[in-house]
Amino acid sequence: MTEYLLPYGHRKLAISHLPSGMTIDWIEPAFVSPAEDPRQVICEALDHPLDSRPLSSFSEARSVAIAINDKTRPVPHEIILPPLLDSLHSAGIPADAIQLIIATGTHLPMPYEEFQRVLPPTIYEKYRVISHNCDDVENLVYRGKTSRGTPIWINRQFFDADLRIMVGNIEPHHFAGFSGGYKTVAIGLAGRETITANHAMLVEPLARIGEYAGNPLRQDIEEIGDAVGEAYALNMILNGEKKIVRAVFGAPRSVMQAGIPISQSVCQIQSPGKYDLVIASAGGAPKDINFYQAQKALTHASLFARDGGVIILAAECPEGSGNRAYEEFMNGVTSPEQVFEKFRQMGFRVGPHKAFQVARDAARVKIILVSSIDPALVSKLLMTPAGSLDEALELAYRSLSPLSPDKIRAAVLPRATNTIPV
Repeated sequence: MTEYLLPYGHRKLAISHLPSGMTIDWIEPAFVSPAEDPRQVICEALDHPLDSRPLSSFSEARSVAIAINDKTRPVPHEIILPPLLDSLHSAGIPADAIQLIIATGTHLPMPYEEFQRVLPPTIYEKYRVISHNCDDVENLVYRGKTSRGTPIWINRQFFDADLRIMVGNIEPHHFAGFSGGYKTVAIGLAGRETITANHAMLVEPLARIGEYAGNPLRQDIEEIGDAVGEAYALNMILNGEKKIVRAVFGAPRSVMQAGIPISQSVCQIQSPGKYDLVIASAGGAPKDINFYQAQKALTHASLFARDGGVIILAAECPEGSGNRAYEEFMNGVTSPEQVFEKFRQMGFRVGPHKAFQVARDAARVKIILVSSIDPALVSKLLMTPAGSLDEALELAYRSLSPLSPDKIRAAVLPRATNTIPV
């Protein structure tokens, strides 16, 4: 019997007790080989910036700010940053002029003790590293409003730098279309008011996976980024093993235009239709560090599930839900309909927006979560808890009755967050 392995935290869970006769499709994009020499790929990108002047022209820069992702993003900073820092030093910029800012968005600022989770000691011991705080109003600068009315508050230390660089990766995003480009700064280094106003657009029909040009939320991000002024993006495209395939560097909008087609080639598959049962993984750590992050995989998995079907999501979530405001919003709420009504009455808020997203899926499919989260909390979040994949499958079979297990059409998505049906 075939054994299917799903990434779960830093290990894998086996699915080995599926009924004989069940139609099972293993769904993931075709494997894309990583770059043989990722450092060389990055250096070539740095040497050929898109629609930007070379870094060597910044020899007079007295301050450089580099925005990097926090612990919830699988960005290989230990590979990306050394060639970037070497390029800055080659331009005559000393280490004491360089500051790295961890782009946390609305996540809690990372303390010094956690810097090792995103940076090697050789970097955070040599360069100044700080963590953004979206609620530190004294360290935010106002840059007006976007055409959609979003107030633009950006980290002052990044804005004030002579040279601004953002580091990240381009991959599908469940409502921004794609990550990358300006998003690291426009959201990661923004004030809470900015993030809230921007994310309120996630209810728009075109605020969806894989949509860039027509996505109002993503285009709002581009406007926020434009208001920051001249900046550079150094973005990676990673394969399913989180290895670097390509690197793109230069003006953020140009980086997105060049990087999105590469990301699509890594992540897209031809649509196989809808399934009775979808068994999905967020892709393991750090994508399932908490449910706040793992929920993105649920959005992707829902694209493969029929109305009335079942989604089993395997996500370890060692940090629980990941958001206290999300949990508090769910107090006294027992149905998707109540979520929609409460959300409408209170207005958009970051944190509770996760409840809205889950409710949209829970209104049409049954969601079973295999995780380390307390079962009572899983139930509170409108999902069915399961202690193992075997237990989750038994619950799914009961829900899909009167279909016998061998008549169920099932899909297995080992890295749902990075899988887009076309």
